[in-house]
Amino acid sequence: MTRDGSCDLEAGLKRLHLPTIRRMCGPVFEQAEKEGWTYREVLERLVAEEIANRAETRIKRSTRKAKFPFLKTIEEFDFEFQRSVRRQMLGRFLGPELVEEGRMLVLLGEPGRGKTHLAIAIAYKAIQGGYDARFTTAAQLLNELHVAAREGETAAALAEFVSPDVLVIDELGYLAYGPDAANSLFHVVDQRYLKRRPIIITSNKEPDAWGAVLHDADLADAIVDRLQENGDVIRLKGKSYRRRKAEVPAPV
Repeated sequence: MTRDGSCDLEAGLKRLHLPTIRRMCGPVFEQAEKEGWTYREVLERLVAEEIANRAETRIKRSTRKAKFPFLKTIEEFDFEFQRSVRRQMLGRFLGPELVEEGRMLVLLGEPGRGKTHLAIAIAYKAIQGGYDARFTTAAQLLNELHVAAREGETAAALAEFVSPDVLVIDELGYLAYGPDAANSLFHVVDQRYLKRRPIIITSNKEPDAWGAVLHDADLADAIVDRLQENGDVIRLKGKSYRRRKAEVPAPV
């Protein structure tokens, strides 16, 4: 503060942690003078810029934290090629109700049908809406929980998969799992079910075959029961995206 009660604008904005306003105030003041903006219009513009920048920063940070293997959006999904699913079918998973109502989703289909793309796109949509997400393969999740149990760190490992607003478990059924697979997965699903936190699972196996995959039919049934109580099963059919790309002729 100066003796007359004013403050240095640059220092004040830095102290208040308003980096975008600090960066934009010069250009905005110049534009305001040229176009005759009111004080209110200047303030609204600067505040809007700060809010937009913070939202973008949060989305980038949350996306990194989600550990997606790649980033895909719902807008990039080719519904013309993959006709077994329509965007309208996904409506209740693309808004705030996914998290607010704790919806579950199982995406089934052979490899290359777009299951992982959709799962990531839905989770990313939640991130854009202000929530956080976590991506893992089934093999990675079960391995981390197996190691944690052996080292007496089960609670901490479970928290990694229970605390995020949205959890994506990819490729359930693709690999062989250890004898404790059903027990480990049940704990994750059950705790998220009790907390009404969404799970998105992709699999190449029908839910009634998960018992053989997880080595315990009873626990597999309990897992499926919790997923289906407030969720949907969507089956993706048709041709493989990867094969379509391979069939595209090279330019002459």
